[in-house]
This record gives sequence, C-alpha cells and structure tokens, in this order.
Amino acid sequence: MKVSARNQLVGKVVDIIEGAVNNEVILSLAHGEKLATIITKESCDTLHIKKDGEAIAIIKAPWVVLALPDCGLNFSARNQFTGKVTHLSQGAVNSTVHLETTKGLELTAVITNESLQEMQLAKGSEVLALVKASSVIVATRK
Repeated sequence: MKVSARNQLVGKVVDIIEGAVNNEVILSLAHGEKLATIITKESCDTLHIKKDGEAIAIIKAPWVVLALPDCGLNFSARNQFTGKVTHLSQGAVNSTVHLETTKGLELTAVITNESLQEMQLAKGSEVLALVKASSVIVATRK
C-alpha cells in the first residue's frame, strides 16, 4: 500500500461495538497488541468491516504522542503502548522517533526537537506511545 502515513498496521477485527453514529472496532495486531479505533457506522458498512476480517490501521507519525512511563500522569488515550526507542532522526524542527513495544510492534512518532530534549530521549529510552482511537484511519483491501 502506498500512503504517506508511517504506521500501517495490519490486524484482525476481534470486536465491533456498535454505537448510534460511530462504531468502536478493536484490532488484534501482530505480536498480540490490541488497537482500538473509532469510525462511523457508515464507514464500517462501506469498508465491509466484519468480525474476524482483516483491516489496516493507518496512523500518521505526528498522531503518536510520546510520554515517559514515570511521568506521573494517567491518559485518556485508548491505545497505550510501552516500549523502547530504537532509532532517532533529528531534523531542523522535529525529530522522528522509532520505537518497538514490549511485544515487538514497531511504531514511528514525530515530536518537536524541544520535546526530544525535555524528555531526554535517546536510543534505548523507555517510552509510552499514546494514540487516540479517533486518530486511527481504518482501511481494507479491495
């Protein structure tokens, strides 16, 4: 698939919780990670999303928020993945942070250089990656 989003995660639909307007779709990803998404009922129908079917979660790197595990805060984001930084690329304003979760899922985040410095991130740093369920775009194959 050719899209600009860095995080393209293939998963199996393990649950669909129907709402009046939106559905919550839960995907089981490689390595056993679970990912919650919120999409409209219409999108569920249009994409033919069914339990046990395949779906692809698309998450742009700037939508992945990083926190330090010991920051002392609880977060409302449904998707919270603990892991370690595997690679950093610092640009003029932003940095790309690659991480691997404790279960082996690879994610990419883009954060400001100021945040990189304030969090003192380096290769091997432990991080918490946060993704709001409404920030996940869901796709299916034709």
